[in-house]
This record gives sequence, structure tokens and C-alpha cells, in this order.
Amino acid sequence: MLYGKIDGVTVRFYILIILVGIIAGLGAILFRELIALFHNILFYGRFSIVYDVLQHAAPSRFGMGIILVPVVGAGVVAFLVKHFAPEAKGHGVPEVIDAICYQRGVIRPIVAIIKALASSISIGSGGSVGREGPIMQIGSAFGSAIGQWIKVADWERITLIACGAGGGIAATFNTPFGGVLFALEIMLPEWSARTIIPVSIATAVATYTSYFYFGSGPFIPFTTHAMLHMHIAEIGSYLVLSVLLGLFSVLFIHAIYFAEDLFDAIPGNYYIRHMLGMFLLGVSMYFMLQTFGHYYIQGVGYATVMDVLKQTLTHPGFLFFLALLKLIDTAITLGSGGSGGVFSPLLFIGATVGGGYVSANHYLFPEMNMNIQLGALVGMAAMVGASTGALLTAIVMTAELINDFTIVLPLMVMVAIAYAVRRCVMKDSVYTLKLTRRGHHIPDRLQWVR
Repeated sequence: MLYGKIDGVTVRFYILIILVGIIAGLGAILFRELIALFHNILFYGRFSIVYDVLQHAAPSRFGMGIILVPVVGAGVVAFLVKHFAPEAKGHGVPEVIDAICYQRGVIRPIVAIIKALASSISIGSGGSVGREGPIMQIGSAFGSAIGQWIKVADWERITLIACGAGGGIAATFNTPFGGVLFALEIMLPEWSARTIIPVSIATAVATYTSYFYFGSGPFIPFTTHAMLHMHIAEIGSYLVLSVLLGLFSVLFIHAIYFAEDLFDAIPGNYYIRHMLGMFLLGVSMYFMLQTFGHYYIQGVGYATVMDVLKQTLTHPGFLFFLALLKLIDTAITLGSGGSGGVFSPLLFIGATVGGGYVSANHYLFPEMNMNIQLGALVGMAAMVGASTGALLTAIVMTAELINDFTIVLPLMVMVAIAYAVRRCVMKDSVYTLKLTRRGHHIPDRLQWVR
């Protein structure tokens, strides 16, 4: 395929790669705007796609009625998932991995449509989930659908799935390197020229497609002042933070599946369980607004991440409280049957745990000159890397989010430690545990069907 003369089959395959990249980029644009649309309709009763996720959502015009907004969203999500695409339930990545390893890369095309609608309603109505899982599943479904329509070889179809996944991630967060690494680390255990080159091309095309709409600036427009020259005591303290983040990732993974088992044991049907879970989330949202002035934990939560990075939030007790509440609400959202990803909640939890830890050090050891911003960034990367198993993705993507690669070196060390701690406690990641529980063990290496 990649060596020797170029034939018609090769040209066709690379045309498909470019097509998947364009569709992934357009899909990311549409998905983000759908979230904005449903958020404005459900929170404010207005038809608009103006929504800055880096700013806290204004209080809803419905007052205490905001408690019922996630319940309404849950009813619609349950209907879509139950009647059209059960695969759209949850965070999506395990279903794509399962399709690659056990279904020869075959994903039903309708999954892309239902996942886009269900996840945008879940997030838009306040669900404590992220957009990376949905856009990855949406892009993967498009890649698989094109591969089925054109009738390509199995390995080409699976590569197109990875192209859709990487392109979707890159276009959503403006992180092309992170998109490529995510596709390769999570989707394709085989690292070779015939997988890396197609995924790189599709990811670049998807990113350029999103540039035309969102612009080319970093997703988080933030200038870090992280101090990278540290004394021995500070280095040791950050290493302790890495261990803490590894343990917190274990807690996060167990919480997701504990909540799933808990809600499955509740008498009633899917509608009742999911609406009950989202009622609890609505109460949590309203409590936060009334007590602290913002919803904080609703939706993707990037505004809170910005607060930590800008050092608007520095009280360690409040930051640890936010981390724990986000973990609980994410577990409730997904465990009760919601549709959305875990990447954004992991960024939120990592930023608040990392920022809270450094702030606590300031109180206890004022002579130590630790940096809250670096603590938050380490927390973001370590939680993502340890929980998902995508170490390189977590390191590079965190740097890309703020467009600052000077932080890569400390991230490399601390993400590796957090991941090692999680692996010592449990083998499965938040993605693979779901498959292990259904008896589908993921092989270390794919054997392509030629």
C-alpha cells in the first residue's frame, strides 16, 4: 500500500482518508453548535448557538425549575438511545474499541446521528460529561460507514475509523498532535506507516476544516507562568501529587462503574433510572448556584478549569470539594444512562485536585514556591493519562490546549508516575473495564485481516 508504485486502490484509499477528515471536521463543528443550541433552549428558552464554554453559564431564567431541565433532557436521551442506537449510551469509546477488536470495524451509520443528538442534549441540559467521547464515536461511525459503503478491506476500514476518531478529537479541541496520538494509542495498537500516515492526513484535514469556522487559536487561550526550575523539595511534592492523581484516577474509574451497577439495580426501566439520576444532578446544579454563585459542575466544566488556571479559585478546600462533586455527578450522569465523554470531567478533576494540592502546600509550607498553574496542568494531564491509558495523548494534548510545550518535560514524568500507580492498583482503564466486564478482553496487538 505505502511502498512501490501507486495504483488505483491506493489513490481511492487516500481519497477516502481525506473525505473522512473533512466529515470529521464538519461533524465537530455541528456537534459543538448542537450543544450550544440545546443549552440555550433548555436553560434560557431561546433559539441561539452563542455559547462560550470557557465562561460560566448565566443563571437560568427558570429559577428553581433548572432542577428539572436535566430530567427533561434525560427523557429525550433515553428515548433516542432505547429506540434507535443503544451504542450511543455512555461515553462511546469502549463501543468503538469493541467494534475494532470484535466486529471487524463495523459500526452502524445511525450511531453517528443518534450519538450527536443524545450527547448534545445530555451536555446541553447540564449533564456532567464531555464532548471528546461523542465526537470520537461520531467520527468513527462515519469512517466505518464509508468503509462499508465502498467495501474496503477490514484493515482499511479500521484505519478509517481511527482517522474519524483522531480527526474528530483534533477538530473539537484544536489539538492535531493529540488527535493523532489518541487514535493510535486507543484505537490502533499497531503503529506502522500504513496507520500513522493515514491518521495524520485525516487529522490535519479535520483540523484545517475546523479552522475555517472556529479559527486557529488554542482551545484554552491562556498564557502559563508555570515555574519549571524547582528545588528538590518542590520536585518531591509534585511527585507526591502524581501518586495522589493516580489514586484519584482509580477512584474515578470505580465510581463510574459502581454508579452504573447501582442504577441498574434500581427497580424500573431505563427512563426512570436516567431521569432519577439527572434529577439528582439538577439538585446539585441548583445547590451550587444558590450557595456559590455558579453552577460549576454542569456540562463540560471548562469555565472552572479556567478559574483554576487564572487563580480565580485558590481555596484548597473548595477545589477538593469541586473535584469530588464533579466525580460524583459524572458517575451519576453516565451510570444512570447518559451520553457523553469522560475526557472533560477528567480535565476538571485534574485541574481542581492539582490546584487544590498546590494551594494546600502554600498554606502548610509557605517557603515552597510551588505554582498553582503547573499543578493544575499536571493534574489535567495525569488524570487523563492514568484513567484512559493514553499517556502520550494526555501529555501532548494538555500542552496543545494552551499552546505551550515548555511544560512537556514535567508532564512526562508526572503522567508516567500517575499511570504506574493506577496500573499497580488495577489493570483496566476507564475505557477497557467496560469491555472486560462483558468478557471482551482487548488484545495487546491487532492482527490485520488482509
